Amino acid sequence: MVKNRILICTLVALSSGFFGGYISGQLTLMLHSQKCQNQNWAFKQICNTWVTPGAIWQGSTTGLWVGSILGAFVGGLATNQNRT
Repeated sequence: MVKNRILICTLVALSSGFFGGYISGQLTLMLHSQKCQNQNWAFKQICNTWVTPGAIWQGSTTGLWVGSILGAFVGGLATNQNRT
């Protein structure tokens, strides 16, 4: 039973982390891309190209960490056994 609990917690934490990393990366990219909106077309493309890698990296790593921690917490609560 303990091995199943560890497996479930690990899978929930990993899937939550990857999902959080993806969503956070997309949100951070949208927020950073707004800085480029007031440029003309050519400078807008250059600005977006410059901003994209850093925004995705920053958002994805933050989302991965937060999602994994919250997923592990939720997985632990879901598989908690009352020992009485």
